[in-house]
Amino acid sequence: MVIFGASGDLTYRKLIPALYALYNQKLLPDKFHVLGISRTTIPDGEFREKMTEGIRKFSENIHLNDLQIEEFKSHLSYIQMDMTLEEEYSRLKSALDETNPNEGADSNYLFYLSTPPSLFSVIAGNLAKVGFSNESDGFKRLIIEKPFGYDLESSLTLNSQLHDAFLENQIYRIDHYLGKETVQNLLVMRFSNGIFEPLWNRNYVDHVEITSAESIGVEGRGGYYDGSGAIRDMLQNHLLQVVGLTAMEPPSSMDADAIRNETMKVLQSLKPIKHEDVVSQVIRGQYVSSHIRGELVPGYREEKGVNPESRTETFIAMKFFIDNWRWGGVPFYIRTGKRLPTRVTEVVVHFKPTPQKLFQVDEACKSCNQLIIRIQPDEGVLLKFGLKQPGAGFNVKTVNMDFHYSELSDTHLPSAYERLLYDVMVGDSTLYARADAVEAAWKFVSPILEVWKNDPDQKIYGYPAGTWGPENADDLINDGETGWRYPCKNLADDGNYCEL
Repeated sequence: MVIFGASGDLTYRKLIPALYALYNQKLLPDKFHVLGISRTTIPDGEFREKMTEGIRKFSENIHLNDLQIEEFKSHLSYIQMDMTLEEEYSRLKSALDETNPNEGADSNYLFYLSTPPSLFSVIAGNLAKVGFSNESDGFKRLIIEKPFGYDLESSLTLNSQLHDAFLENQIYRIDHYLGKETVQNLLVMRFSNGIFEPLWNRNYVDHVEITSAESIGVEGRGGYYDGSGAIRDMLQNHLLQVVGLTAMEPPSSMDADAIRNETMKVLQSLKPIKHEDVVSQVIRGQYVSSHIRGELVPGYREEKGVNPESRTETFIAMKFFIDNWRWGGVPFYIRTGKRLPTRVTEVVVHFKPTPQKLFQVDEACKSCNQLIIRIQPDEGVLLKFGLKQPGAGFNVKTVNMDFHYSELSDTHLPSAYERLLYDVMVGDSTLYARADAVEAAWKFVSPILEVWKNDPDQKIYGYPAGTWGPENADDLINDGETGWRYPCKNLADDGNYCEL
């Protein structure tokens, strides 16, 4: 495995700890090697010690074994390299030949591009020129991180450039959200249970709500984020992929292409939001300075690297429809933002109420029948339904039936990167984004971006840091009955944990 950009935080915090977790479970081959590459000059020994520190600090749900860590560390090495220079790749090939654990025999290669997007096509093209896309002597797979383009045009260009160097089945576009256990459980819960699938349609579902909230701000990434915003950073990729898995038709098999074909159909069925409807179907916001748990936090425009007059959204809420037979007329709602009260991602399926209200309903039961699929944190599933309150009469109270993955104390719950890296090693692309799906998602959000770019009168609403976004977002769910679900009423002191 070759990691381009190995001196960065992603390698230190996620990739190496995930690889160690696989090693710990004996899921890596006996003969393997990990080569880190970056522009920064780092001695081999220093790189190994830094990665060891990352393993100890960021490994999740893994028993750390000192002897095993030392063994794993011996499989790591590092070289300094200018990734933009074609002639450097001959030196890379020589370095890989020297570290090849198979001693000249056929070898399989993974190339992980933990680099700025501007280098994706450059690295891919240079790898191909020295033969690293040729699979005659073992598989060659290219893993790239989002963003997969900045808009539809750049996405099409990027895919074309990547396809000049590698085949589509060699390209793995990684989305760590899809590595979450509960996201994958969407498929199992729907298609292995006869009680859910018959209800999963316009006849029984009132609306679907997807929330992805972050309690942090831009965390020193203001320069990057100001050119991206919430729609590019979260909605176009992570959340629309979750929409695809939530709304898809049953696949013909659990084959990767069969599943991705069905999620692709959902993205193709997203009803385009017309330019004139953006103002009523999309709300964007930007956090402003506020006190959170007694501490004053800066507003977005006061963050380092951010334009003081920036109109980049740190919050977006959207109402849209899926134009197909299963979901025709059912509204889907998405919201995501930074500096919200807590970190939480969940899908909420709101089922239609009974056709006749026979009982007095408790105020807390505005929408009694909800299926809540918590993706993070405290991964789990919760079903809300009404039961009779004790005592005289037929007063209804909402009760919960829930399941938490944390209750499976004897089962290892893999991290997202651990799961996804293992999948690419065994050639399972189910949870990776395909080129056509990426382009379909960009096609859906492009009209919104165009309106924001070309119409200076489009409003961006301020919201105090630590709140659930602009009040105007409440107007999207305007049925007068349910509104947005506000999870996590029992917040931890640091705002980073909440009960399901």
